Amino acid sequence: MRFAFFTAMWSSPRILSLIFGALPCTAALAENSRWNGAALGFEAPAGDLFSSSLGLRQALQAHGFEYQLAHVSQTAYNAKGGYNTDKKAEYIDQFSLTFSQSLAALTGMPNAAIEGNIVNRNHDNNLTSSRLQDPRVGFNDLAQESWGGQSITRLGWLNFRNSWLDGRLQWRIGLMNKVQDFDQIIPCDFQMLSLCGGKSADSGTWYNWNVHYWGSTVQYRLTPELTLLAGVLEQNPQAPSRGHAWSVSTDGSRGLLLPLEAEWRTRRFGLPGIYSLGLLYTNAKQADLYLGQSGGPGALDPGGYRHYRDTWFLYTGFNQQLNRHADNANRGLSLAWSLGLADQRSNKSRYSTSLALRYRGLFDARPNDWLALGVAKMQGSANFRRSQNFLNQQSEAENYSDPRYAPLPESSVNAELYYRFKATPWLELQPLIQYWGRPGGLTQTSDAWVLGLKTAVNF
Repeated sequence: MRFAFFTAMWSSPRILSLIFGALPCTAALAENSRWNGAALGFEAPAGDLFSSSLGLRQALQAHGFEYQLAHVSQTAYNAKGGYNTDKKAEYIDQFSLTFSQSLAALTGMPNAAIEGNIVNRNHDNNLTSSRLQDPRVGFNDLAQESWGGQSITRLGWLNFRNSWLDGRLQWRIGLMNKVQDFDQIIPCDFQMLSLCGGKSADSGTWYNWNVHYWGSTVQYRLTPELTLLAGVLEQNPQAPSRGHAWSVSTDGSRGLLLPLEAEWRTRRFGLPGIYSLGLLYTNAKQADLYLGQSGGPGALDPGGYRHYRDTWFLYTGFNQQLNRHADNANRGLSLAWSLGLADQRSNKSRYSTSLALRYRGLFDARPNDWLALGVAKMQGSANFRRSQNFLNQQSEAENYSDPRYAPLPESSVNAELYYRFKATPWLELQPLIQYWGRPGGLTQTSDAWVLGLKTAVNF
């Protein structure tokens, strides 16, 4: 049984941050030349494998077509500890094509465009479920964040975009994905899921990267630093399924998602920083994890479990550069923090939070390399523990070794250290080590150490 909120993280914005660098949130970055997010993890691609030799990119740009084609692989090996201590290495990879086609010539609107994303994932392997965490409780983190539960090629988004008022007002409509607009202040550079980007996907009601759903969003830049983002999106738990990979149907929809976010891009403290606060509300029916319609345990209630249509999720965070090299603004140390607070009546998470330090260009001889250390904590829902404990009372299972026993997850603390080599402008190699404290939030599972390697190629 898996933590429901991590179904929302079957995919990852890792490639998006790699591909688009400083693009993800607003036009403020482009218009404010003083703001440089390179040391925060938002750096534009320096080059790609084929553009200079084939000239394909330049030919397409002449017709208003922009694209990025990338490949990411992630390998993880359980060096010590975990639920299953047998040694094993797991490998996954994915290709992604992200593109936009200008419609200026066709429509006469200079900023109009069609945007799209296609992701191909391979190798349905996952070290977390095969070795690190007790399968009876599922997972609250992933050693390989790009794992999506299946090998598949699917549409991530396809929508229309336009902007007005010198880029201050932007509108999207069509098959959407949250990573186009919301919760994009922290890059997804770590291989560990809990350190990958922000925390809004922990809500379990919308989905990252390669999962599409109908909707419309709007951004309005109130000042050069402050932008408000809002949207109306479809809440569809069937969206991550294989049958929905290329579907334009709303079959399975339960209601609406109403996100609202404020993003502040600033140099108020002398160096670039991004701060955000977001609220995600849905009117889609969500089931209580424990209570029934009559107020007792839902497992025994003739009316079934209690349901809610006012579910919320709060997310916030910041990403602030702390210092810079006098001769290179792209080199320096940054600190990022994120927090997600869930409605624990229906979410198996109470909260998740992470803190990470990144240093771009620590060594003079390697100005484009990265060194990073991150720590994350996940706290389980008290309502879910109450439900698990009730199941144990019903089955009279008291011993963790009893197959009937329903484990009682509490909190876990995980960490990752990596060094990313910029081998060429288009190739990155990232060896890493992970520490897993109480995997899955269970004290009965021994702490684990994982060795890994992430690679990224920009074609």
